[in-house]
Order: sequence, then C-alpha cells, then structure tokens
Amino acid sequence: MTYKSDIEIAQECEKKRITEIAAAAGVEDKYLEQYGNYKAKVDYALLRDKADQPDGKLILVTAINPTPAGEGKTTTTVGLADGLRKIGKKSAVALREPSLGPVFGVKGGAAGGGYAQVVPMEDINLHFTGDFHAIGAANNLLAAMLDNHIQQGNELGIDPRKITWKRAVDMNDRQLRNIIDGLGGKPNGTPREDGFDITVASEVMAVLCLASDIIDLKERLARIIVAYTYDDKPVTCGQLKAQGAMAALLKDALKPNLVQTLEGTPAFIHGGPFANIAHGCNSVTATRMAMKLGEYAVTEAGFGADLGAEKFLDIKCRMAGIQPSAVVIVATVRALKHHGGVAKADLNNENLEALEAGLPNLLQHVENVTKVFKLPCVVAINAFPTDTEAELKLVEDKCRQLGVNVALSEVWAKGGEGGKALAEEVVRLCEEPNEFEFCYEADTTIMEKLNAIATKIYRADGVQLVGNAVKQIKQLEELGFSNLPICMAKTQYSFSDDQKKLGAPRNFTIQVRNLKVSAGAGFIVALTGDIMTMPGLPKVPAAEKIDVDEFGVIHGLF
Repeated sequence: MTYKSDIEIAQECEKKRITEIAAAAGVEDKYLEQYGNYKAKVDYALLRDKADQPDGKLILVTAINPTPAGEGKTTTTVGLADGLRKIGKKSAVALREPSLGPVFGVKGGAAGGGYAQVVPMEDINLHFTGDFHAIGAANNLLAAMLDNHIQQGNELGIDPRKITWKRAVDMNDRQLRNIIDGLGGKPNGTPREDGFDITVASEVMAVLCLASDIIDLKERLARIIVAYTYDDKPVTCGQLKAQGAMAALLKDALKPNLVQTLEGTPAFIHGGPFANIAHGCNSVTATRMAMKLGEYAVTEAGFGADLGAEKFLDIKCRMAGIQPSAVVIVATVRALKHHGGVAKADLNNENLEALEAGLPNLLQHVENVTKVFKLPCVVAINAFPTDTEAELKLVEDKCRQLGVNVALSEVWAKGGEGGKALAEEVVRLCEEPNEFEFCYEADTTIMEKLNAIATKIYRADGVQLVGNAVKQIKQLEELGFSNLPICMAKTQYSFSDDQKKLGAPRNFTIQVRNLKVSAGAGFIVALTGDIMTMPGLPKVPAAEKIDVDEFGVIHGLF
C-alpha cells in the first residue's frame, strides 16, 4: 500500500480562513493581526481582558525516549485535540514552532503528520510569521552592542575571555560552534574566541516563551548575564542598555500565532526552545490562550518525558502557576524495539522479544509521572503502518497487566476519528483528583536539585561535577542564584547522559560539565555529556530532498 506524504495531505486540505477559526474559538477581531488568509497573531491583551473567564483543563503530551525520527508527540497532540472535538468537547492546541535546524537536518518538518497536522504546514515549518528571525536578530543585537562596548573603551571592564553571550542562527551549522572574530586590526573590533548557538538554544527564546507581556519581557531581557568583568562581576544586558531595542525587535514575536489543524481545531503555535538544550515548551502566553479558549487545552513538551515533561512541570508550571490535569505518554512499537536492542534497519520487522525488552523505558516514564509528579497518566500507543497486530496487542496487554492506562492512537491514519478512544480516556483522567508535586523545591541548593532530577527521574546514582562546573556552582551560589530551577541539557535518546545506554539503565552517574545561569529566563542550565548548543547536519540532510517547482509548490518537506 502506498501512503501520501505529510506535505501532500496538507496541500490537499481545504483550509478555513483564519478569521473563521478565530471567531469559532472566541477571539474577537480586535485581538487579531492577520498574516495572509490562514495565519494570524493574537494580541496577549486577550488574556488580560478575559481574566475572569475560567480556564479549561490542561493536558500535557510527552513521550518515551525517542528514536532519531521522533515518536509522534506533535501528531498525537494534534490528533487528540481533534479527537476531543469528535466527542463533543471544545478543545484548542498549543505547540512549539519548528526550528529550521531539524527541518533541514534529520527529522524534516515538525507540524504533526498524516491526518493529524497543523496547517499551513509549509509556512509553519519555514519562515512562518518571522518569530525566530526576530529572536535571532535580538540575540545578535545584544552581541553587537557587547562587542561595541569593548571597542568603544570598555567602561564596564568586561574581560573578553569571560564573555558568555554567543551569536545565534537558526540552522544546524557545526562550523560556527567555535570561531575567532574581530580580526583585521583595531578598526574591526577586538579579536576574541566566539561562537554561535542555534536560535532555539538562545536565552532570548526562553525569555520570550516565559514572559507574560512586554514589560515582563524587558525586565527579563535586562537581567540576562552576557559576560564577567576582570574581577568576576556579572555584566547584564541592562548595563549595556540593550533591552529596549531588543524588545522593539520582539514586540510582534511576543504575540502567539493562531493557525488550524486539518480538521479546523484552533492551534496556537508560538516559541520553540529545544528540550535537550533548553526548556522545550511553547510560550506561556500560547498555553494560557489555549486554556482560556477551550474546555481542554492540549500541549506538548519536547523529546522524552525525562527532558520535556520534567522541564514543563518543574520550570514552566512553577513559573506560570499552572498544572496539567492529565499527562499522555506517547510510545511507538518502533521505539520500544529500539530500546530492546533492535538495529535501526530492522525496526520494521516484527520482534516481540525485543519489544518486551524495551518496555522498561516506557514504564519508568509512567512511574515518573504518576509517582514523582503524582499526575494521572495514559499511554498512547502511536500506531504506525508497519506495526503488527501481535506487537500492538503485546504492548497493550503488558501495560494493562501492570495497571497502566493505555489507548491505541490511530490519528496518523484517521485524524480525529482515530483519537476518540484516547480523548475519552483523557477526559476521564481529567476528572480524577491529583496531588501534583514538583520533583524538587526551588529553595534547595543547586546540588540538591541536580541530584533530585538525576536520582528521581533518570534513576542515576547521583551527579558528578566535572571541569568548569566545580568552580561555576560556587560562583552561582555566591551570586545568589541558588533558588532558581534547573534546566538539564542532556541527550534525548537515553535516561542517562550517554545516548547508547538504552532502555532503563541503572548504576550510572550524571556528569555535569558546565553550569550557566540564564538569569533572564530564570533558570540554571546544566550541560551534561557531550551535548552541544549548536547541532550539526547529518551525512544526508533532509534539505537534500526539499525543492520548489515552477508554480511555487514546495516538495519533500517531510
């Protein structure tokens, strides 16, 4: 059987005008700023004006540790929102914007898949409404003002060897990880070591996603630490007087984007910090809008639950004062076989033994959600065309034997109709009382928080500080940042910091090699293993298959 590609399905659908989607969602024209016929920005003033309106239930979609191709969190999130509509519930979805890095790298497009997509798919995956360009420009304006301050006399006494702020570009470009700039003599700047982060790893991205309005945005930008002086005092964006101009670049990017699913469900797509090197959640304003306008707001957090869900709950929920009523953990037969030791080339072949061997990975994620965070949870088995009946039955049976709620999700093939069973289970779970807890309390020490995540979520024996981290933890404590939550930068492929340790490994330690405060975002980033803030392209990039014809129609975008 031949299947249509995601882009073919998206291009065949008849989209509704965005004004129609907005009206059905309860967004009045005065809040709407149209970008063509099928996308718009929504003024965050809507949240202020509708403050007295009750919020809907929040549903978090997360996943097991994925294969490089991903396990369908976005597809499941979109299909669940459509499935809720199919059973008569008013729903809205909140998603991250895709980065051009993975679009042109390994994964291809990231707007859902099959018949559970958000559209216009090509726009969302490429330039969309220009948010990422604005974030990159604001990031690089700060970098330019920092270097210009040094060039113009360095009144603040910035040590060029202690600059922590990097430039940014939204592309996988390993060549830019480490560079020397300012060459060419005195008129061309001060020569120094520099580098680029991918835009989705920029603190400006995190700031935008956590800011509540333009005033909060400016205050957060001003707190960003960009360097240290010769006597080790932090230098902030505010001291460089850059926050106002940066906010001017970001004023439109701060407004959530409204689009639609293939079935006309309103979808807010806004912000996109990576979950392996940043906090991995769409903006607080987009999530709040979805909650304000739907009985059920469905959102996702990036990569596996050990990364995205942990950060969603410990960082985003803590800062925004929100909490989910239920959690969906997406699992695929392919990924479970991968964790059971099957090579990538053989994942499409039936292998019940390997499938069962991979189940501990799923069960540890379930335990983390239900026992650490104390939230109700359902496993969504995201069905692929290559899955056999025996494989799907084995996963379902094993989960039920262990008392784990499970539902088959067929949204890729059937859209909202294939998400009805999952939607009904989610509605049931949302009515259950929960005693939500964080993994750690904010007022504990940095080391206690690192150990809490490592031992409770990853099941490591503990954390070992190596290299610069030993000195950095002391410095951060002396500067008064001990009370901030932790954002772990870790491989998405394993519970450990070694991507080759699949399943549910034990008897390992997490090595933290770098600790950096994101004072504007309001968390401490802990870099583990060999994680990098600027990814590289694979041997055969997805970009090689993307093209546009003489009619302007894009092909090969997933």
